[in-house]
Amino acid sequence: MKYDVADITLAVSGKQKIDWVKSYMPLLRRLEDEFAESKPFNNIKVSLSVHLEAKTAYLCKVLASGGADMSVTGSNVLSTQDDVAAALASEGMKVYAKYNASKDEYFKHIEMALENKPHIIIDDGGDLINLLYNKRRDLMENLIGGCEETTTGIIRLRAMEAEGVLENPMVAVNDAYCKHMFDNRYGTGQSVWDGINRTTNLITAGKNVVIAGYGWCGRGIAMRAKGLGAKVIVTEIDSIKAVEAVMDGYEVMKMENAAKVGDIFITVTGCDRIITKEHMEKMKDGAILCNAGHFDAEIDMMGIEALAVEMKERRKNIMGYKMQDGRWLNVLAEGRLVNLASGDGHPAEIMDMSFALQALGAEYLVKNKGKLGNNVLGVPKEIDLRVAKMKLESWGMEIDSLTPHQIEYLASWNV
Repeated sequence: MKYDVADITLAVSGKQKIDWVKSYMPLLRRLEDEFAESKPFNNIKVSLSVHLEAKTAYLCKVLASGGADMSVTGSNVLSTQDDVAAALASEGMKVYAKYNASKDEYFKHIEMALENKPHIIIDDGGDLINLLYNKRRDLMENLIGGCEETTTGIIRLRAMEAEGVLENPMVAVNDAYCKHMFDNRYGTGQSVWDGINRTTNLITAGKNVVIAGYGWCGRGIAMRAKGLGAKVIVTEIDSIKAVEAVMDGYEVMKMENAAKVGDIFITVTGCDRIITKEHMEKMKDGAILCNAGHFDAEIDMMGIEALAVEMKERRKNIMGYKMQDGRWLNVLAEGRLVNLASGDGHPAEIMDMSFALQALGAEYLVKNKGKLGNNVLGVPKEIDLRVAKMKLESWGMEIDSLTPHQIEYLASWNV
């Protein structure tokens, strides 16, 4: 099939969204022009599984401008925007994605996106790689390598690397400085609260916000919660990160204690069962639970359903669970990634940097075909620095550089 989207007639709305974000993504516009001239992806098939909304769509168009034969799907059933999928399909791209697809349909779309026998994969969470290695190894014959967008996917890749089963190089885009310092912190910090606030229509000021995990994403969410007037509580398993959270002005406690006082709970760990039945039994009436990790595993959804004596949609994208004692607990977006399942994801200017890393990472793999090991690679420093420099240039800013004397001084010990 050339495409499998919900409604191809939605394309006009999707194109409007793509044009809007393009106007705020100067790095990708610059790469689009460069790729259109140099054609680094001529005769290269790319399979992409990333949250399929306007910013991702523009990345697809940038890669296509460089000659890539694109095959596209989403990476979460609630983050696909049907009009954006239709817009790409209407322009001749292979697109397989629908909003609120069933689990079977979602994985069928992942498989369809791989059936072009890709040279490059661009993954967000690891579902492409996982299916390729576990079910469709017959589609691996052209594979040069791939890029992974997020922490959860890199965790899976490093597990594969540790077991010695990874057979191609994978660029850990998430670990680039320009990704985790800006996308994970400022992008997640803003987009998570966009999703929560537009979905609940409740005030944040004065509430106890419990954030599980104080990595770069957790830092960003906490910073924005504090700016909105919340009292922030952090739960952690890493004592160093916990110390940092305290020094940043937040309270730190175990989840079993935070469960008693929290008004809003946000999980952002990339791990499994962070909020369990035991925690839910201690929560306040009206508590709001949401997840900002990639997979819907951090909140024990089976557990809350087992505890509930009644379930009902209390507001669009908010499912209420009535406990035996009459308390209502509220889960946003089915426990899925709240900033995309309840919002539009990260701001365009942030994804401009992250997707520039993806595009340049893919180009790096093609240029170095056969020269890289079968392991998880960091983004080359020169690519990271190039993205940062392009970002400064887009703002019309310049920075200093070392003089020859300063270079000599820094390289000397006997001064």
